[in-house]
Amino acid sequence: MDLFEKLRTNLGPIGSSSREFNAHHYFAFPKLEGELGPHMMFRGRKMLNWSLNNYLGLANHPDVREVDAQAAKDWGLAYPMGARMMSGNSDLHEELEKQLAEFVGKEDSFLLNYGYQGVMSAIEAVVDYRDVIVYDAECHACLIDGIRLHKAKMGEYYKFNHNDIDSLEKNLQRATKKAAEKGGGILVITEGVFGMSGKVGNLKDIVALKEKYDFKLLVDDAHGFGTMGATGAGVGELQGCQDGIDLYFSTFAKSMAAIGAFIAGDHDIIMYLKYNMRSQTYAKALPMPYVVGAMKRLELIKNHPELREKLWQNVRAMQEGLRARGLNIGDTTSPVTPVFLQNVGGVQEAGVLVRDLRENMGIFCSIVVYPVVPKGVIMLRIIPTAAHSLEDVDYTLKAFSEVSEKLNRGFYRENAHQVVIDTALVPSDVAKTIAE
Repeated sequence: MDLFEKLRTNLGPIGSSSREFNAHHYFAFPKLEGELGPHMMFRGRKMLNWSLNNYLGLANHPDVREVDAQAAKDWGLAYPMGARMMSGNSDLHEELEKQLAEFVGKEDSFLLNYGYQGVMSAIEAVVDYRDVIVYDAECHACLIDGIRLHKAKMGEYYKFNHNDIDSLEKNLQRATKKAAEKGGGILVITEGVFGMSGKVGNLKDIVALKEKYDFKLLVDDAHGFGTMGATGAGVGELQGCQDGIDLYFSTFAKSMAAIGAFIAGDHDIIMYLKYNMRSQTYAKALPMPYVVGAMKRLELIKNHPELREKLWQNVRAMQEGLRARGLNIGDTTSPVTPVFLQNVGGVQEAGVLVRDLRENMGIFCSIVVYPVVPKGVIMLRIIPTAAHSLEDVDYTLKAFSEVSEKLNRGFYRENAHQVVIDTALVPSDVAKTIAE
């Protein structure tokens, strides 16, 4: 059999849905153009954009842009060359690590070139075949891939029901027995904010279980860092249990609006990771402009709480408005705002709905289907940011009222095999908001 033949004829679960109704460059791999922010261009049309993880609006903050530009001029994109262990270390890399550790209340941190491969590699480095992993059923793909690396080393793992402490305890009992048999330890893995549902992890209750069970806790707080807690130090700060998090991980791709990541914890453990994380030992260090730029972003997060306050003003307005209109946004208590579509017959019908939002209402948000969410679930994902205005929120709520009404009367089902473009759907005063 030709190895590549199965690839040519099967694009996988996501790709198959894309091919089903010619979604490439529209629903999948769309090209947003123009200045990063609430209003961008898509296929020549101005869109109100709810699809950027630019929570605090730092992507185009003038201070950030100035520092980024100057750092690129001063250092170029190549410096430093090589991996940190060999020739790619610098005082500025270590200074950023110190600042990040202090901000999240840990002894030390390790700066990572990318978040996805970084946390995968951290999991692989921490556990061996004797150890047992216990993880939340809705952990992000990067965490699941780290667990797969553990599985490849013949390591044991158990999955507990999402945010279910009783389920976690039952699996900790199983893991404790297994770890004792193998002479290993236990690593619990969960998230601060779950990026699809917006639910906040029960970190305080998980930490409390340490009184009964011997385990270490790794938390991926990519969506909580910068947005949650009194200072933005994350969900552990919010729930008063940051000290109980043994390894705190976050990417820079959300609140920091940048590239890179870090993992923080006890100094001895971070030193071990620095010498044993393959993704860092055998890959180039984070380029200097990203390091300098991250320092400026962290400074803004620490010293400008009004950015976080504006974010939450928009989040509350959006989420309260959607609920008031009868739309199902689940149990989110974070800026992540899912809209779970009801009365939707399938992916094609949902596709027509999204086309209606984009073509007729000028709203761009992501559509999420299996395998990112469970089978049978179709979700629109809205990410409010500090850069949005309350006028943006109000316009979007009006549009979703229209969408909800159409769903209930079967409009999208009736038009499931055609593209709906009807400019008359947009009230003139609302259309003017987009044009401006």
